[in-house]
Amino acid sequence: MFTLNMITPHGKPRKVQTVICNLVTPQGQMGILAHHMPLVTMVDISMMTTIENGVRTEYAVAGGLFFFKDNEATILSDAIESEAEIDVKRAQEAKERAEERLRSKDPDIDIKRAEIALRKAINRINVSQ
Repeated sequence: MFTLNMITPHGKPRKVQTVICNLVTPQGQMGILAHHMPLVTMVDISMMTTIENGVRTEYAVAGGLFFFKDNEATILSDAIESEAEIDVKRAQEAKERAEERLRSKDPDIDIKRAEIALRKAINRINVSQ
């Protein structure tokens, strides 16, 4: 087991004991186990899974950074939500807003920002199911 710290700008940092942390990086899927070599990597907008007290827990991660050293991991992200914390209605509304912005012909729309918002909303919906 190792300690996983989840830090976001919103709310209190969360600390869990986990056997494994599966996450998606720009290089692909990674599974981090106890006593892993030191590591710093980016994290994609994706689902992160852990096994806490024998129970698999899924989180929607809005991208960020992951650090591992001395059997302690820290993930820094704008948002990390467990399946139980996700407001599916709000995520669906965010998805619809992002899709509407992408369909818009308005030249002032930031397409990249709308694409990221859409990816985050879809990720939250997928994790909640």
